[in-house]
Parts: sequence; structure tokens; C-alpha cells
Amino acid sequence: MAGPAAAASLLALAAHVLPAGTWLHGPRRRLLPGLAGIGHPGHVALTFDDGPDPASTPLFLDALDALSVRATFFVLGESLAHYPELGRETVRRGHELAVHGWTHSRPWMPAPARDAREVARAARTVRHVSGEDPRWYRPPYGILTGGRWYAAARAGLRPVLWSAWGRDWTADCTPASVVRTVERDLAGGGTLLLHDTDRTSAQGSWHATLDALPGLVRGVREAGLAVGTLSEHWDAPAP
Repeated sequence: MAGPAAAASLLALAAHVLPAGTWLHGPRRRLLPGLAGIGHPGHVALTFDDGPDPASTPLFLDALDALSVRATFFVLGESLAHYPELGRETVRRGHELAVHGWTHSRPWMPAPARDAREVARAARTVRHVSGEDPRWYRPPYGILTGGRWYAAARAGLRPVLWSAWGRDWTADCTPASVVRTVERDLAGGGTLLLHDTDRTSAQGSWHATLDALPGLVRGVREAGLAVGTLSEHWDAPAP
């Protein structure tokens, strides 16, 4: 009996772990462009993870207003439940809320029932705060396990990772390093991952992201590209 039980455990572990290989940037972009957030070639999707955070998110909202840019915020359900008014303000200013999970946990072991429960709970919270059904899901750390694939499908969410990031969660990031890192991979049709809080990053790291925003947006526009939300990225991209 130990043999079949061990084989079943290995299969369950494989079903949990193997899909998470989509975290790898190169294979994801080549083999699963939709998951990498590759959309209209004349558009760049701007996304932020881990909020909302009353210490930093309002400053990002002001900066985006000044730049006339709208973005997609992948929020943690637990944080949104604590700061629903900040979520409503984000939507009022023209941005969209998407699901980043309930907490920023790492999926070390298979727990499909827990994943389904937490993603559904986060989606309900986004729906309650924004008044709209969320469309997008990005798991913490971009680790899209089998259980999280299933959870997203069950909640009616489309998983979207990214094609470029700013490595803006590190203690030594600077506005210049964020811009350089983004520019290495960002091109028309890409989805950019940034963070509007340091709640799960190095303390104060969001300052570098905030200061880098004007240069990043200027560079995208000088390249002849529009910048906006994920919904615009696929539904109604600007020319």
C-alpha cells in the first residue's frame, strides 16, 4: 500500500509544483504570452502589487494623476478589507483593482482548498469595494501553482504575471536602477510590474518606485506607446 500512496503523493506534488515553472521569465514569454501580459503592441500595461497601503498608495495615486495615467492595482484582500476607502478612492480615480491573493504567502505545500477559499475571499472583497467583478489574478511572488491555477479559474479570474519589472522591492534599489531594469525588458505590448508599498518589500523601497514613475512613463510615451490598465491592454488599446 505504501507504493501507491507514495506515487499518489508524488503526483499531487508534481501537479502543485510544475505549473509554477511559469515564473521563469523567458519560457513564459515565449510559450505563454498571455500569461506574461503580452497585449496590444502599441500599449504598455502598468501594474502595482501588494497594496493598498495608506502610507504610500495615496502618493502613487497623486503621481499617476499628475501623469494622466491609469493603472491596475493587484491588491491583497486582507489589506483591502482594512482600508476599503483607499480602494474606493483608487477606483474613483479611474484605476482598476485586481486580485493578488488574501495574504502574501508562499505556497510551500499543496493546499488547493485553502487557495480556492482565499482567492475567492479576495475576489469578493474587491467586488464589494469596487462594485465590479475583478478580472485579473496575480499570485504573490508570481508563483502560480496548480492549486492557484484552479483557484483563479474557479473565481472567474484570468492569471496575468508580467513581462518586465523594476526589481523595486530590494533595499538597494534607486530610481535609476528601477528605470534601467524596466528598460531592459519592456517593449510594446508588455506588462510592467511595480510595487506601491513596502509591506512585503525592503523598508522604504517604494520611494524609488515613486520617483522613477515620471521617467518610466515619459520613456514609454517617447517610444510612441500608450500606457494604461490591463483592461485597456486587451479590450480597447489606445493607438
